[in-house]
Amino acid sequence: MSFSRLRLFSLAALSCVAVMAATAASRAQGYPDHNVKIIVAFGVGGTIDTLTRIVADKLTEKWQQGVVVDNRPGGAGNIGAAAAAHSPPDGYTLHMGGQPLSANISLAPTTAFDPIKDFDPIVFIAWGQDVLMVGKDSPYKSLQDLMAAAKARPNELNYGSLGVGSSGHLATVLLENATGMRVQHVPYTSVGQLQADTTTGRINMWISTLGGQLGVIKGGNLRALAVSGEKRATSLPDIPTFQELGIPLVEPSSWFALYAPAGTPKEIVAKINADVNAIINEPAMREKLNNLGFQLKGGSPADLAAAMAPDIAKWEKVSKSAAYSAQ
Repeated sequence: MSFSRLRLFSLAALSCVAVMAATAASRAQGYPDHNVKIIVAFGVGGTIDTLTRIVADKLTEKWQQGVVVDNRPGGAGNIGAAAAAHSPPDGYTLHMGGQPLSANISLAPTTAFDPIKDFDPIVFIAWGQDVLMVGKDSPYKSLQDLMAAAKARPNELNYGSLGVGSSGHLATVLLENATGMRVQHVPYTSVGQLQADTTTGRINMWISTLGGQLGVIKGGNLRALAVSGEKRATSLPDIPTFQELGIPLVEPSSWFALYAPAGTPKEIVAKINADVNAIINEPAMREKLNNLGFQLKGGSPADLAAAMAPDIAKWEKVSKSAAYSAQ
């Protein structure tokens, strides 16, 4: 090839790269130009649904485009996650996922999708502080009361959750492993029904992330006995932490993060990441979510990807425990 031809070829290649870069930048700059959907793999009214709707409302304001929440409960979170994973990778279908994505690899494996390969991480939004609750007329006035009864009558007391692999189920397994108590699992598909049955005492105890249950606790229908975390919940300052009560449940069992189907343009992922980070760093937003028991994180897509490995290992260990095997 002559020098002149080589030079022309190089110029053409550089021009092509420049056009591609400009197209990518333009694609991100114009995003979104219509409604965006966030799939939640659990029902309406739970903590992940509450958080997603708060974030979606703020994104709607920021983008001047509708951001809608699509609840797809079932299969320990696998049904909704699979629907999101198989959506077009164009940034218009996202997934609010988290702990079920890493836990289900060992606790509720599925061939419908690969939680690592089929998603591009966007941003780690928050940890959710857990709260253990009993009904308003429960005879158990403290965690010590509840533990004593459960140990005296193994598997006679029960607990509710939103299904195998849900944060409430797994948090209770962690509690059983930490204390030696054994309680019977009763899975639900409806948050409202679980709230009602716990209120009346049909369900003896329930661990949930605080954000979705604060209103019911404040209203007096459910009584909080303990919360996870190193510090008491801002919104429940009179309720002790598990750690204060001598139980090593410091780290919340549930976390929440935004994902896109694998192959979503990196420029769009970067835009969503930047916009969500900006939203959760607004002082009013931080105060609101902290009061709901969320410990905000933020960070890069790489930060979220790095958080998956230790969480997968954590739940793999739980899957081999006696408490989980008994479910």
